[in-house]
Amino acid sequence: MLYGILLVIQVVVAVSLIALILMQHGKGADAGAAFGSGASSTVFGAQGSANFLSRGTAILAVVFFLNSLSLAYLAATEPEARSLIDQMQEEASQEEIRDDAIPMDRIPTDEPMPGRPGDVPE
Repeated sequence: MLYGILLVIQVVVAVSLIALILMQHGKGADAGAAFGSGASSTVFGAQGSANFLSRGTAILAVVFFLNSLSLAYLAATEPEARSLIDQMQEEASQEEIRDDAIPMDRIPTDEPMPGRPGDVPE
């Protein structure tokens, strides 16, 4: 359950991180922004969006790495999952044991049980 939740968080953080990185301006865009091209129309001002996007990217990167470490720890400490075939074979062997079970008061002590391996027919 926890593994599934962390996996969903990992995907959401990864997509958000990609979106934030793609929204940031490259180093070449700083020269145009210095002369006021479009800086007045932004919500955060000339430098505000750069700081906001940089901080958001850094926070999401930390969350991504911590979540990756948590997922790796859970995957390493999780007991080995058995296949469906192994589970079915184990259930079948349990059924055979229950079908062959004989109550202790019905087992004869002086004569061999008929139909068991090792019995000699008379």
